[in-house]
Amino acid sequence: MNFPSLPKLDAGSVFDTVKNFNLTTPSWDLFILIFFAVAVFIYGFSLGRNRIVVILIAIYMALAVVNTAPFLNKWIESALNLGNIGQVFIFKLGLFLLVFAILFFLFSRSRLLLGMGGEERHGAFWQIPIFSVLHIGLLLSIALSFLPPDALAQLSPFTREVFSSDVGRFVWITAPIAAMIILPE
Repeated sequence: MNFPSLPKLDAGSVFDTVKNFNLTTPSWDLFILIFFAVAVFIYGFSLGRNRIVVILIAIYMALAVVNTAPFLNKWIESALNLGNIGQVFIFKLGLFLLVFAILFFLFSRSRLLLGMGGEERHGAFWQIPIFSVLHIGLLLSIALSFLPPDALAQLSPFTREVFSSDVGRFVWITAPIAAMIILPE
């Protein structure tokens, strides 16, 4: 049996990625890095651990709905005539965000998850950055998964390996689940 190899992430590839950042002509890699850092800091600390867990559950369900809808690809092809890859990406991302928003709204009012998302419990302070990183990383990985391969090729090897490789996507999908199970409430 032939198993996929793990991504080769070494200090050299990280250094090359950072070295190639040019603030006068920002790339998508720089935008992704800045978004990741700012979102983790602001988003995570404003929501708290338990609210992030409810959001993570809504993200997983929205991803399952969007990725398994049998009519979605045919509908996108007929509606957009595949004229512009950007339109397909925006449509899929928009649909994912819409399904996510609806599920989050329903879950936040559900008795099933009321205890998990309650305002009175926020989890340990040290858990907030962990869940924030996992949450934002998962969202970035999902968003990049909607991009076509030629658009992904425009990103640096480091960004592709971390967020859009098979191993990278697997890690971002499973790490939040493991954290929800392992970390105490």
